[in-house]
Amino acid sequence: MTDATTTRKRAAAAVTTAGEGGRAKRSPSPRSTRSVNWRMGLEIAVFVLPALVLFFMFVVWPMLRAVQFSVYRWKGFGPLTDFVGIRNYISVLTNDVFLGALGHNLFIVVASVAIQLPLGIAVALLLNRKMKFQGLLRTIVFIPYILAEVIAGVVWFQLLQPRYGVIDSILAGLGIQGPAQGFLGTPDLALWTVMVVLTWKYLGFAIILFLAGLQGVPQELDEAAQIDGASWWQTQRHITIPLLGPTLRTWAFLSMVGALQLFDMVWILTGGGPANATTTMATFLINEGTKRSNYGIAGAASVVLFVVALTMALLYQRFILSRDTADSDKRKVRR
Repeated sequence: MTDATTTRKRAAAAVTTAGEGGRAKRSPSPRSTRSVNWRMGLEIAVFVLPALVLFFMFVVWPMLRAVQFSVYRWKGFGPLTDFVGIRNYISVLTNDVFLGALGHNLFIVVASVAIQLPLGIAVALLLNRKMKFQGLLRTIVFIPYILAEVIAGVVWFQLLQPRYGVIDSILAGLGIQGPAQGFLGTPDLALWTVMVVLTWKYLGFAIILFLAGLQGVPQELDEAAQIDGASWWQTQRHITIPLLGPTLRTWAFLSMVGALQLFDMVWILTGGGPANATTTMATFLINEGTKRSNYGIAGAASVVLFVVALTMALLYQRFILSRDTADSDKRKVRR
């Protein structure tokens, strides 16, 4: 019995060893693994390389050239020989026009959020309710945003012409006298007028983004609140809008970055005037570069603009957008 048992154990061990050996033979070799990884790397490179080349040509290289120009006094022709170091940056940061332009950009950032946020939420909540011609109304609201900035700027420039423009004609019909120099030609009104045009242009983007966020709010919560006796306003205030928080914060981030880089609409409407009343950092550097041929000053201004935008974006992400990431991580841990 003992010999038979021992024999069976040895046979079973031999079968197990053979099975393990068979499995070991079927496992991929290091050479085949390297071949698969090489092919995957090649496929990724084929698809990503064109985008990286374009990104380097049209983003990274111009940025590097702007940094290079910023430390030279250069008029746009000839070699870069007159090295001035940080003097261009000192000139920009002590320039009253540039500091005023920075203030205008910050004003547009704050005004955009303060005006477009409540209007966007109100219109989005209204359009989120079932009504006739809902799709048509959403399309009409979104049309200004899809218009090219040049087209929108030219149209509003014509509407706001003094005396003969449509806006002044309507005011005259109501017995109201418009500004003698027009809304865009009066320094105290020009920036506010530009802000009105910007609100008309970009409010549709906020509304569509908020409507997309509202689709993610569970209807069961609204129904439960109505059963508990909550009014429509209480439901929106305590349930819908808080759940819309990540969408609101994302839109505010995009609005802030866009306001800091604002150029085309201001350039078409006022060119930065009158008397630099609507100058932004972007129009300042374009004026210095293309009109005054101070490409060193323009390069320094572009670098300062980049640093300001990057700093504000990082601060916003660190102190505001980070809460969304933290909440998402907590939900993953709970699951």
